[in-house]
Amino acid sequence: MTEPTDQLKPNRPEFRNIHAIKDLTTYRMPAAAIVSILHRASGAILFLLLPLIAWAFGKSILSEVSYASLTSVFGEGVSFIPGWFFKLMAIAVIWSFLHHICAGLRHLVMDLDHSKTSKSFGKSSAQVVFGISLLLTLVLGAKVFGFY
Repeated sequence: MTEPTDQLKPNRPEFRNIHAIKDLTTYRMPAAAIVSILHRASGAILFLLLPLIAWAFGKSILSEVSYASLTSVFGEGVSFIPGWFFKLMAIAVIWSFLHHICAGLRHLVMDLDHSKTSKSFGKSSAQVVFGISLLLTLVLGAKVFGFY
């Protein structure tokens, strides 16, 4: 076989190093990529806050007095930090947990049945993960802020 000449080769784009400031601002990530990145970020948040979560859980079940002191932090705050800030922190932990669970279940479903691994399923399942995790976070956030 003979090698094709330069004239017969198709014109292909030439890839060079990207210019981070110019190119990254115009790049649109697909929903599946955003869910994957947020899955890792929520796992890191949960890992880093695990000692605080365990301490708060232990304080909440120790006695009625310790539970009352823990819940007063969410109402009155501590020192110069207002109570709403602690409520926002609790909502961030709730979102991290819910998003990590939903995205993890999505990954399990895709790993169990490789026939579902397609571009369209990845996009639709990522949108479902966004919707469910945000909806559940809103519901539980309304409870944290005392709307019901």
